[in-house]
Amino acid sequence: MPSPSATFRPAIGLSNPHLQTLWGPLWRKLPELQRNRERLWLADGDFIDLDWHGPHQPHAPLVLVLHGLTGSSHSPYVKGLQQALQGRGWASVAVNWRGCSGEPNLLPRSYHSGASEDLAEIVSHLRAQRPLAPLYAVGYSLGGNVLLKYLGESGVASQLQAAVAVSVPFRLDHCADRIGQGFSKVYQAHFMREMLAYVQLKQRYFHDKGQHERLATLQGLGPLGNLRTFWDFDGKVTAPLNGFRDAHDYYRRSSSHFFLGQNRTPTLIIHSSDDPFVSGHSLPTARELAPQTRFELHSRGGHVGFVDGSLRNPGYYLERRIPQWLVEGQ
Repeated sequence: MPSPSATFRPAIGLSNPHLQTLWGPLWRKLPELQRNRERLWLADGDFIDLDWHGPHQPHAPLVLVLHGLTGSSHSPYVKGLQQALQGRGWASVAVNWRGCSGEPNLLPRSYHSGASEDLAEIVSHLRAQRPLAPLYAVGYSLGGNVLLKYLGESGVASQLQAAVAVSVPFRLDHCADRIGQGFSKVYQAHFMREMLAYVQLKQRYFHDKGQHERLATLQGLGPLGNLRTFWDFDGKVTAPLNGFRDAHDYYRRSSSHFFLGQNRTPTLIIHSSDDPFVSGHSLPTARELAPQTRFELHSRGGHVGFVDGSLRNPGYYLERRIPQWLVEGQ
Protein backbone atom coordinates (compact mmCIF):
# COMPACT_ATOMS: atom_id res chain seq x y z
CA MET A 1 0.00 0.00 0.00
CA PRO A 2 1.35 3.48 -0.81
CA SER A 3 1.77 5.65 2.25
CA PRO A 4 -0.74 8.51 2.32
CA SER A 5 0.49 12.01 3.05
CA ALA A 6 0.27 13.31 6.60
CA THR A 7 -1.45 16.39 5.15
CA PHE A 8 -5.23 16.54 5.53
CA ARG A 9 -7.44 18.42 3.06
CA PRO A 10 -11.14 18.61 3.96
CA ALA A 11 -13.75 17.54 1.45
CA ILE A 12 -15.10 20.40 -0.67
CA GLY A 13 -18.16 21.69 1.17
CA LEU A 14 -16.97 20.31 4.52
CA SER A 15 -14.27 22.77 5.51
CA ASN A 16 -16.44 24.12 8.35
CA PRO A 17 -15.34 22.56 11.68
CA HIS A 18 -18.91 21.82 12.76
CA LEU A 19 -19.70 19.99 9.53
CA GLN A 20 -16.50 17.99 10.00
CA THR A 21 -17.49 17.19 13.58
CA LEU A 22 -21.10 16.26 12.81
CA TRP A 23 -20.57 14.33 9.57
CA GLY A 24 -19.74 11.00 11.24
CA PRO A 25 -22.49 10.83 13.86
CA LEU A 26 -25.23 12.27 11.63
CA TRP A 27 -24.56 11.10 8.09
CA ARG A 28 -22.00 8.32 7.92
CA LYS A 29 -23.33 4.82 7.28
CA LEU A 30 -21.25 1.74 8.07
CA PRO A 31 -22.00 -1.93 7.55
CA GLU A 32 -22.44 -4.06 10.65
CA LEU A 33 -19.20 -5.68 11.77
CA GLN A 34 -18.98 -9.29 12.91
CA ARG A 35 -17.66 -8.81 16.42
CA ASN A 36 -17.38 -11.02 19.48
CA ARG A 37 -18.20 -9.49 22.86
CA GLU A 38 -16.20 -10.33 25.96
CA ARG A 39 -17.05 -9.13 29.44
CA LEU A 40 -14.02 -8.13 31.47
CA TRP A 41 -14.59 -8.19 35.22
CA LEU A 42 -12.63 -5.48 37.00
CA ALA A 43 -10.89 -5.70 40.36
CA ASP A 44 -13.59 -3.61 42.06
CA GLY A 45 -16.40 -5.95 40.92
CA ASP A 46 -17.60 -3.83 38.00
CA PHE A 47 -17.30 -4.75 34.33
CA ILE A 48 -16.24 -3.42 30.95
CA ASP A 49 -17.43 -4.94 27.66
CA LEU A 50 -14.90 -5.52 24.88
CA ASP A 51 -15.87 -6.03 21.21
CA TRP A 52 -13.33 -8.06 19.23
CA HIS A 53 -12.95 -7.91 15.44
CA GLY A 54 -10.49 -9.30 12.92
CA PRO A 55 -8.27 -12.36 12.81
CA HIS A 56 -8.12 -14.55 15.93
CA GLN A 57 -4.50 -15.49 15.46
CA PRO A 58 -1.83 -15.41 18.17
CA HIS A 59 0.68 -13.28 16.25
CA ALA A 60 -1.75 -10.87 14.51
CA PRO A 61 -1.12 -7.26 15.65
CA LEU A 62 -3.85 -6.18 18.07
CA VAL A 63 -5.17 -2.60 18.38
CA LEU A 64 -7.14 -1.43 21.40
CA VAL A 65 -9.69 1.27 20.41
CA LEU A 66 -11.00 3.75 23.01
CA HIS A 67 -14.14 5.81 22.35
CA GLY A 68 -15.00 9.31 23.49
CA LEU A 69 -17.58 10.90 25.80
CA THR A 70 -21.10 9.38 25.44
CA GLY A 71 -19.76 7.11 22.68
CA SER A 72 -19.37 3.34 22.55
CA SER A 73 -17.95 0.60 20.37
CA HIS A 74 -20.77 1.47 17.94
CA SER A 75 -19.46 5.00 17.33
CA PRO A 76 -18.75 5.43 13.59
CA TYR A 77 -15.08 6.35 14.12
CA VAL A 78 -14.58 3.16 16.17
CA LYS A 79 -16.24 0.85 13.67
CA GLY A 80 -14.54 2.59 10.76
CA LEU A 81 -11.10 2.06 12.27
CA GLN A 82 -11.83 -1.56 13.15
CA GLN A 83 -12.93 -2.16 9.56
CA ALA A 84 -9.77 -0.51 8.20
CA LEU A 85 -7.53 -2.54 10.50
CA GLN A 86 -9.21 -5.78 9.52
CA GLY A 87 -8.50 -4.91 5.89
CA ARG A 88 -4.79 -4.97 6.76
CA GLY A 89 -5.06 -8.31 8.54
CA TRP A 90 -4.88 -6.75 12.02
CA ALA A 91 -7.12 -7.61 14.97
CA SER A 92 -8.81 -4.99 17.12
CA VAL A 93 -10.78 -4.79 20.31
CA ALA A 94 -13.12 -1.86 21.01
CA VAL A 95 -13.66 -0.86 24.61
CA ASN A 96 -17.02 0.18 26.00
CA TRP A 97 -16.21 2.22 29.09
CA ARG A 98 -18.24 1.49 32.24
CA GLY A 99 -21.96 1.74 31.45
CA CYS A 100 -21.46 2.46 27.73
CA SER A 101 -22.26 -0.96 26.23
CA GLY A 102 -26.05 -0.62 26.50
CA GLU A 103 -26.22 -1.91 30.08
CA PRO A 104 -25.67 0.09 33.29
CA ASN A 105 -22.47 -0.65 35.15
CA LEU A 106 -22.79 -2.16 38.60
CA LEU A 107 -21.24 0.52 40.82
CA PRO A 108 -22.22 4.14 41.48
CA ARG A 109 -18.88 5.29 40.05
CA SER A 110 -18.78 6.20 36.37
CA TYR A 111 -16.34 6.28 33.50
CA HIS A 112 -14.54 9.60 33.17
CA SER A 113 -11.64 11.36 31.44
CA GLY A 114 -9.07 10.25 34.00
CA ALA A 115 -10.01 6.56 34.35
CA SER A 116 -6.53 5.28 33.50
CA GLU A 117 -6.77 2.57 36.16
CA ASP A 118 -9.48 0.91 34.04
CA LEU A 119 -7.25 1.13 30.98
CA ALA A 120 -4.38 -0.45 32.92
CA GLU A 121 -6.59 -3.45 33.75
CA ILE A 122 -7.67 -3.76 30.11
CA VAL A 123 -4.08 -3.65 28.84
CA SER A 124 -2.97 -6.31 31.33
CA HIS A 125 -5.90 -8.51 30.30
CA LEU A 126 -5.07 -8.20 26.59
CA ARG A 127 -1.41 -8.97 27.18
CA ALA A 128 -2.46 -12.15 28.97
CA GLN A 129 -4.96 -13.04 26.23
CA ARG A 130 -2.59 -12.44 23.31
CA PRO A 131 0.94 -12.62 24.72
CA LEU A 132 2.53 -13.09 21.28
CA ALA A 133 0.71 -10.21 19.54
CA PRO A 134 2.15 -6.71 19.23
CA LEU A 135 -0.28 -4.48 21.17
CA TYR A 136 -1.22 -0.92 20.18
CA ALA A 137 -3.85 1.56 21.38
CA VAL A 138 -5.85 4.32 19.69
CA GLY A 139 -7.93 6.79 21.70
CA TYR A 140 -10.40 9.41 20.52
CA SER A 141 -11.27 12.54 22.52
CA LEU A 142 -11.96 11.35 26.11
CA GLY A 143 -10.42 8.00 25.18
CA GLY A 144 -7.34 9.82 23.91
CA ASN A 145 -7.05 11.73 27.17
CA VAL A 146 -7.27 8.52 29.21
CA LEU A 147 -4.67 6.91 26.94
CA LEU A 148 -2.15 9.76 27.20
CA LYS A 149 -2.60 9.92 30.97
CA TYR A 150 -2.01 6.17 31.21
CA LEU A 151 1.11 6.41 29.04
CA GLY A 152 2.55 9.14 31.24
CA GLU A 153 1.78 7.24 34.45
CA SER A 154 3.16 3.91 33.23
CA GLY A 155 6.28 5.23 31.46
CA VAL A 156 8.42 2.37 30.14
CA ALA A 157 5.93 -0.18 31.54
CA SER A 158 2.98 0.72 29.28
CA GLN A 159 3.08 -2.74 27.56
CA LEU A 160 2.17 -0.99 24.27
CA GLN A 161 4.24 -0.99 21.10
CA ALA A 162 2.84 2.39 20.05
CA ALA A 163 -0.21 4.60 20.53
CA VAL A 164 -2.32 7.19 18.69
CA ALA A 165 -4.48 9.89 20.29
CA VAL A 166 -6.97 11.97 18.29
CA SER A 167 -8.70 15.26 19.18
CA VAL A 168 -7.61 15.14 22.81
CA PRO A 169 -9.01 17.54 25.44
CA PHE A 170 -5.54 18.06 26.93
CA ARG A 171 -6.77 20.53 29.58
CA LEU A 172 -10.22 19.55 30.80
CA ASP A 173 -10.79 22.89 32.51
CA HIS A 174 -10.05 24.82 29.32
CA CYS A 175 -12.32 22.51 27.34
CA ALA A 176 -15.15 22.90 29.85
CA ASP A 177 -14.89 26.65 29.19
CA ARG A 178 -14.54 26.32 25.40
CA ILE A 179 -17.60 24.11 24.89
CA GLY A 180 -19.73 26.72 26.63
CA GLN A 181 -18.99 29.32 23.94
CA GLY A 182 -20.74 30.09 20.64
CA PHE A 183 -22.14 27.25 18.56
CA SER A 184 -20.30 24.76 20.79
CA LYS A 185 -23.11 25.25 23.33
CA VAL A 186 -25.13 22.93 21.07
CA TYR A 187 -22.64 20.15 21.76
CA GLN A 188 -22.66 20.99 25.46
CA ALA A 189 -26.47 20.64 25.60
CA HIS A 190 -26.26 17.29 23.82
CA PHE A 191 -23.62 15.96 26.20
CA MET A 192 -25.62 17.15 29.23
CA ARG A 193 -28.71 15.23 28.05
CA GLU A 194 -26.69 12.08 27.41
CA MET A 195 -24.75 12.21 30.68
CA LEU A 196 -27.85 12.89 32.77
CA ALA A 197 -29.60 9.99 31.04
CA TYR A 198 -26.60 7.80 31.97
CA VAL A 199 -27.09 8.64 35.68
CA GLN A 200 -30.88 8.30 35.56
CA LEU A 201 -30.68 4.88 33.88
CA LYS A 202 -28.39 3.67 36.63
CA GLN A 203 -30.74 5.04 39.29
CA ARG A 204 -33.62 3.03 37.82
CA TYR A 205 -31.40 -0.05 37.59
CA PHE A 206 -30.37 0.15 41.26
CA HIS A 207 -34.00 0.73 42.25
CA ASP A 208 -35.28 -2.24 40.25
CA LYS A 209 -32.53 -4.52 41.60
CA GLY A 210 -33.16 -3.46 45.20
CA GLN A 211 -29.62 -2.14 45.57
CA HIS A 212 -30.59 0.48 48.12
CA GLU A 213 -27.11 1.50 49.28
CA ARG A 214 -25.92 2.17 45.74
CA LEU A 215 -29.15 3.96 44.91
CA ALA A 216 -28.70 6.14 48.00
CA THR A 217 -25.25 7.16 46.75
CA LEU A 218 -26.75 8.46 43.50
CA GLN A 219 -29.71 10.07 45.25
CA GLY A 220 -27.26 11.76 47.59
CA LEU A 221 -26.03 13.83 44.65
CA GLY A 222 -29.24 15.84 44.97
CA PRO A 223 -31.46 17.18 42.16
CA LEU A 224 -29.72 17.17 38.78
CA GLY A 225 -32.26 18.97 36.61
CA ASN A 226 -30.49 22.34 36.71
CA LEU A 227 -27.09 21.18 35.41
CA ARG A 228 -26.22 23.08 32.24
CA THR A 229 -22.44 23.12 31.86
CA PHE A 230 -19.54 20.70 32.22
CA TRP A 231 -18.47 22.59 35.32
CA ASP A 232 -21.94 21.96 36.78
CA PHE A 233 -22.02 18.25 35.91
CA ASP A 234 -18.46 17.43 36.84
CA GLY A 235 -18.74 19.30 40.14
CA LYS A 236 -22.08 17.75 41.08
CA VAL A 237 -21.71 14.23 39.63
CA THR A 238 -18.31 13.20 38.24
CA ALA A 239 -16.19 14.45 41.12
CA PRO A 240 -18.12 13.01 44.10
CA LEU A 241 -18.78 9.66 42.38
CA ASN A 242 -15.14 9.13 41.49
CA GLY A 243 -13.19 10.34 44.49
CA PHE A 244 -12.40 13.95 43.54
CA ARG A 245 -12.95 16.95 45.80
CA ASP A 246 -14.63 19.07 43.14
CA ALA A 247 -14.51 19.86 39.42
CA HIS A 248 -11.20 21.73 39.79
CA ASP A 249 -9.61 18.70 41.46
CA TYR A 250 -11.00 16.35 38.81
CA TYR A 251 -9.75 18.50 35.95
CA ARG A 252 -6.31 18.95 37.48
CA ARG A 253 -5.73 15.29 38.27
CA SER A 254 -7.25 13.92 35.05
CA SER A 255 -5.97 16.27 32.33
CA SER A 256 -3.47 14.44 30.10
CA HIS A 257 -1.55 17.70 29.58
CA PHE A 258 0.24 17.13 32.89
CA PHE A 259 1.40 13.61 31.98
CA LEU A 260 2.75 14.13 28.46
CA GLY A 261 6.41 14.54 29.37
CA GLN A 262 6.59 11.17 31.19
CA ASN A 263 5.37 9.15 28.18
CA ARG A 264 7.98 6.65 26.92
CA THR A 265 5.83 4.91 24.27
CA PRO A 266 6.08 5.97 20.60
CA THR A 267 2.94 8.08 20.18
CA LEU A 268 1.21 9.97 17.39
CA ILE A 269 -1.16 12.81 18.31
CA ILE A 270 -3.52 14.08 15.59
CA HIS A 271 -5.32 17.34 16.22
CA SER A 272 -7.05 20.17 14.39
CA SER A 273 -6.64 23.88 15.08
CA ASP A 274 -10.36 24.43 14.46
CA ASP A 275 -11.52 21.81 16.98
CA PRO A 276 -14.72 23.31 18.49
CA PHE A 277 -14.09 21.61 21.85
CA VAL A 278 -10.42 22.48 22.43
CA SER A 279 -8.92 25.96 22.75
CA GLY A 280 -5.59 26.70 21.11
CA HIS A 281 -3.99 27.60 24.43
CA SER A 282 -4.77 24.06 25.67
CA LEU A 283 -2.37 22.48 23.19
CA PRO A 284 1.01 21.27 24.43
CA THR A 285 4.21 22.94 23.33
CA ALA A 286 7.09 20.96 21.82
CA ARG A 287 8.98 21.17 25.13
CA GLU A 288 6.05 19.58 26.97
CA LEU A 289 6.01 16.52 24.71
CA ALA A 290 8.21 13.46 25.22
CA PRO A 291 10.83 12.83 22.51
CA GLN A 292 8.95 9.71 21.34
CA THR A 293 5.80 11.75 20.60
CA ARG A 294 4.89 13.06 17.13
CA PHE A 295 2.31 15.87 17.10
CA GLU A 296 0.47 16.46 13.82
CA LEU A 297 -1.56 19.67 13.97
CA HIS A 298 -3.86 20.36 11.01
CA SER A 299 -5.59 23.64 10.25
CA ARG A 300 -8.92 21.89 9.53
CA GLY A 301 -10.65 18.73 10.68
CA GLY A 302 -13.02 19.64 13.51
CA HIS A 303 -13.36 17.22 16.43
CA VAL A 304 -12.77 13.59 15.41
CA GLY A 305 -13.78 14.62 11.90
CA PHE A 306 -11.07 14.66 9.23
CA VAL A 307 -13.43 13.89 6.36
CA ASP A 308 -11.78 14.33 2.95
CA GLY A 309 -12.63 13.29 -0.60
CA SER A 310 -15.97 14.72 -1.72
CA LEU A 311 -19.55 14.85 -0.49
CA ARG A 312 -20.46 12.21 -3.07
CA ASN A 313 -17.50 10.01 -2.19
CA PRO A 314 -16.23 10.95 1.31
CA GLY A 315 -12.93 9.65 2.59
CA TYR A 316 -11.80 9.14 6.16
CA TYR A 317 -8.27 10.38 6.68
CA LEU A 318 -7.90 8.97 10.19
CA GLU A 319 -8.63 5.46 8.96
CA ARG A 320 -5.75 5.74 6.50
CA ARG A 321 -3.28 7.71 8.58
CA ILE A 322 -3.57 5.73 11.84
CA PRO A 323 -2.98 2.24 10.38
CA GLN A 324 -0.24 3.60 8.10
CA TRP A 325 1.62 5.12 11.06
CA LEU A 326 1.23 1.98 13.16
CA VAL A 327 2.54 -0.18 10.30
CA GLU A 328 5.55 2.12 9.86
CA GLY A 329 6.36 1.73 13.53
CA GLN A 330 6.56 -2.07 13.42
